[in-house]
Amino acid sequence: MDFSKRLHHVIPGGAHTYSRGDDQYPSNAPQILERGEGPYSWDPSGNRYLDYGMALRAVNIGYAEPTINAAAWAEIEKGNNLTRPSMVELRAAELLVSLIDSVDMVKFTKNGSTATSAAVKLSRAYTGRKLVARCAQQPFFSYDDWFIGSTIMPRGVPEETIAMTKLFNYNDIESLQCLIDEFPDQIACVMLEPAAMECPALGDDRSGCCGRATCTRAYGSSQDNYLQQVQALCRKNGIVFVLDEMITGFRWHLKGAQYVYGVDPDLSTFGKAMANGFSVGAICGKRDIMKLGSIDTPGTERLFLLSTTHGAEMSSLGAFIRTVQFLQEEPVIRHLWSYGERLCDLIRKLASSHGVDKYFVVAGPAVNPYYLALDSSGQISFELRTLFLQEMIRKNVLIPALTFCYRHDKKQLTETQEALDHTFAVMRKALDDGIDKFVKGAIVKPVFRKYN
Repeated sequence: MDFSKRLHHVIPGGAHTYSRGDDQYPSNAPQILERGEGPYSWDPSGNRYLDYGMALRAVNIGYAEPTINAAAWAEIEKGNNLTRPSMVELRAAELLVSLIDSVDMVKFTKNGSTATSAAVKLSRAYTGRKLVARCAQQPFFSYDDWFIGSTIMPRGVPEETIAMTKLFNYNDIESLQCLIDEFPDQIACVMLEPAAMECPALGDDRSGCCGRATCTRAYGSSQDNYLQQVQALCRKNGIVFVLDEMITGFRWHLKGAQYVYGVDPDLSTFGKAMANGFSVGAICGKRDIMKLGSIDTPGTERLFLLSTTHGAEMSSLGAFIRTVQFLQEEPVIRHLWSYGERLCDLIRKLASSHGVDKYFVVAGPAVNPYYLALDSSGQISFELRTLFLQEMIRKNVLIPALTFCYRHDKKQLTETQEALDHTFAVMRKALDDGIDKFVKGAIVKPVFRKYN
């Protein structure tokens, strides 16, 4: 059955996230999935795939984790969404405030885009400034105009909105300083992820920490790291310091990557893994900023912050509370770091043994590594990426990224090894004889591109 055709007929893009689109996968990828359990997902025909996408990093424990599901179901049976604030809404807010050191108040929402856009609105209201500075190397902050206008796909965004977002470079404090100098007293907030493809550099060493599970440089370091330098610049210049922890939150550390790297942001945004796949996002931070959205101070001008019917949906918040408890009870985060290190070491070893290590590399923090398929000149090769994805899927491994959960373990690492061994052998032949002889169907494309 052609599920792809049916999807595109009723959904623009064929999915509700562009990174799930057909153009991100080879022709032999499952067009649609039906269910997931633990580290696996299944298509409607019953084919099982070892999953390294984990719902775009939203699942950190495992698909359909019984205790998380039970907590969500318990709240569903209470009505799921009530007329006044719910008890689970209060408990969830108090839990997040008690958990993250920089947080005094929180507003829940259903996705990361609305959370980061709320942070921009708060920052502009708090400072009376218009400009937003965001990290150029980090690929996604929001589907809203303030961010999309600064990408290669600004269609539909007014020029005046595009002009209000400025870019700076990660681990390059001078680039941010230059931006502040160019637009004095005009920047409302600086927004970046604590770490993505790189860890924050220490002092003048731009290499950052090694990103491995055994690395101690990142934890409790008294050295001045890049994020601390960003924080200092923001404090000095009256700029709101916003950390987007959509990816790092509830993976790097239970208290966030901000705890790991020793910074105290004014505002933070969380989402993805905070409820093991259930839809919860959050904008949270310092009381003097967050209270701008309050209604309990008579006579003050109002700020319409977030007002979402389903923002405090009880089932998702019940899942969030149980996820935090699970992370407190089990060594989930330690396992994510450890498994990532073992997986990366395995990939490097096998790539080298097949002679493709110059063409396929892994890097980044062990808890959130990434891979690159490269051509002979060291440039990104979407042809080779397509072949890699295609051959891994041939061995029933779905690996659009290197994302893993608590339920990935020794058995799954063995399955991955067998698939990699096959795939790298094919890649070596393709490099020798021509990739076009091995790739079937269309070549995958980047999400951010100007034309389809």
